[in-house]
Amino acid sequence: MKNQPITSLSVMSDVTLITLNNIPNQISIIADIFTAIAKEDINIDMISQTVPYGRIVNISFTLSDNDLVKAINVLGKFKKDIPELTVEVNSNNNKISIYGEAMRETPGVAAQLFSILSENNIEIKLVTTSEVDISYLIYEKDVEKAINSIKKAFNL
Repeated sequence: MKNQPITSLSVMSDVTLITLNNIPNQISIIADIFTAIAKEDINIDMISQTVPYGRIVNISFTLSDNDLVKAINVLGKFKKDIPELTVEVNSNNNKISIYGEAMRETPGVAAQLFSILSENNIEIKLVTTSEVDISYLIYEKDVEKAINSIKKAFNL
């Protein structure tokens, strides 16, 4: 008998998505940004970077809605050195994380999850993965529908 690919599902509410556009693709600058955020005792999650376009990247990450003002203050300080930097903010989201050790040997779990969310008209704002988990950032209005449909499909 094959192991169940998903063994747990968790939800985090009140999540803000921040996207930094037009960052020079220099690891020292990226490190400085994340160090400045950490120094303000802001915990971040779901980090995703685009493939470099020319010498520019965009980076998205999530944090608690409660830390938004502190984060905006920190990021604003980088505008002086990176004038083309823009900061997009989208708050009041939910993160759904799906976990299962058997995912690493089970092809198609992500495809099935994307299909479930698509069939339920649930927009995904950000997705991050590892070998054993997938996290989706979605609108708060869709969280119950997403939870119920995922639980039903995977017998959770």
